[in-house]
Amino acid sequence: MSRVQVDRERCVGSGVCESLAPDVFEVDDDGLLIVHREEPGDDQLDDVRDAVQQCPVRALALEE
Repeated sequence: MSRVQVDRERCVGSGVCESLAPDVFEVDDDGLLIVHREEPGDDQLDDVRDAVQQCPVRALALEE
């Protein structure tokens, strides 16, 4: 099972992750990242991998 890791000190709430994997990530009104599924399903893994790679501050990781 894969698990999303977030470095909350690095996260700036850019919203790139939310745009790529909206079922997994959400940036709230205060700019804080909410992870709706810390263990994304197989059907979401490609989108989560894209979000991890595209994060502008490298605040995301996917432990596989």
